[in-house]
Amino acid sequence: MSNESPLIQSMRTAVAAAPADVPLRLHLAELLLGEGLGEAAVAEAAVALQHAPGDAGARALMMRAMGLPAPADGKAEAAEEPEQPAAHRPSTGFDWAAAENEVAGAVPPRFVTPTPAPGPGATAPEAPLAADGSGDPGDATAWEVDTPGSVTLADVGGMQEIKDRLEAAFLAPMRNPELGRLYGKSLRGGLLMYGPPGCGKTFIARAVAGELGASFMSVSINDVLDMWMGNSERNMHEVFETARRQAPCVLFLDEVDALGAKRSRMQHGGMRNTVNQLLTELDGVGGANEGVFVLAATNVPWDVDIALRRPGRLDRTLLVLPPDAAAREAILRYHLRDRPIESVDLGKLVKVTEDLSGADLAHVCESASERALLDSTRTGVVRMINMKDLLGAAKEVRPSTDPWFASARNVAMFANEGGMYDELLAYLKKRRKL
Repeated sequence: MSNESPLIQSMRTAVAAAPADVPLRLHLAELLLGEGLGEAAVAEAAVALQHAPGDAGARALMMRAMGLPAPADGKAEAAEEPEQPAAHRPSTGFDWAAAENEVAGAVPPRFVTPTPAPGPGATAPEAPLAADGSGDPGDATAWEVDTPGSVTLADVGGMQEIKDRLEAAFLAPMRNPELGRLYGKSLRGGLLMYGPPGCGKTFIARAVAGELGASFMSVSINDVLDMWMGNSERNMHEVFETARRQAPCVLFLDEVDALGAKRSRMQHGGMRNTVNQLLTELDGVGGANEGVFVLAATNVPWDVDIALRRPGRLDRTLLVLPPDAAAREAILRYHLRDRPIESVDLGKLVKVTEDLSGADLAHVCESASERALLDSTRTGVVRMINMKDLLGAAKEVRPSTDPWFASARNVAMFANEGGMYDELLAYLKKRRKL
């Protein structure tokens, strides 16, 4: 990722070479957490727990990354013990009543005062039922759902091939539900987007929601994963229930390799159960997922459980590659629109940034701004950002996609089962990266 330090990028390369090295992965997670990249730290800690479920350090790091307090001496269960009544407290010589009276004005009461019973003739409000019919209505605002936005595929610069494939394989059937019903096509679907990081998979997902006029809901591992047994599965169920209530809704599963990793590599039953729950929710027994369009994104599709790609689940794939020339021009123009620039030749800049991702291009513009700012500070004369600044920044920024292609090349050549990575192979041959 372009906003990561060179040290973290080097550590990522080392972890990719030794994925089962738990101490090395935890060191990377510590560095990410220190840089304020909490979500990335959670993802690395989760993978470490898959390799070493009983590792106390990995569990403690996961809790810190998720913003949860660490249990004292690792005994989280002790915090859940009910408080004993005053009559049954052990006699320690401590005056509990006096202490409670002393802090009564500063500390709010531990229990809410019961609501008074309704008066004569009044009707008690009926308690709402949860989706499963129980008396717990759940938290309706626990998951953030964006209303249909104005961003569409027209706002995605270039990448015409990707737009055409989205239209043919995903959008056209969804836009014509009556025609779909005529041919027995249900109003549901799943699409897996994969490719190097920073190439716009999340933005494309939002654009798809805009094309369909659907709500948008983004979910990552830290939204679902919970340290208590059974809570992760419940969270996964609640995510899909929220999407069903908001239908039509695009449910975006970010970094799905963390949420749906291969169960054959898991040693921890909790993560395995979470993947099983995800598979169950994707099936949507009884047509429950009608109007829910599931989009998933990953940088490592080879780590996604094969059952997720079964027909009826995430059965369509889309390779999202670094932006083409038209897309690079649109991205550079967007990031330079509010900055003071002069004599910028976008055509030349597009040519020298051929292998950069969208995130890399944003970093180029940021670095060029820093150069002009520093120069203005030194000379005392405010000047504009020029081509020299942009070309110098472009020369310094290394493509963040190179490590991904180094890993993907081996998978595409030697693990291309059923032609899963034919599109990637064609791109590598075209770019002479084989």
